[in-house]
Amino acid sequence: MFKIKNRVIKEALYIIENNATVREAAKSFNISKSTVHKDITERLEKINKNLYEQIKTIMSNHLKTRHIKGGEITKNKYKSLRT
Repeated sequence: MFKIKNRVIKEALYIIENNATVREAAKSFNISKSTVHKDITERLEKINKNLYEQIKTIMSNHLKTRHIKGGEITKNKYKSLRT
């Protein structure tokens, strides 16, 4: 249990310090996106309420801007295929 708590806190700090997405955190810690998501949305609230509130704000911002980021990536993909 102690190992999981440490992992959850490390993930949270990584996301806060780097404004990282769940995918980026998962890649950095070499674990699945599902594990990071569960750690951040369920476990963190029970472990550290303060970090949870900070993460909630970051995740909310990512959710609001994901359509823009996705659109840019798609645009660049097709632009590179044309050249």
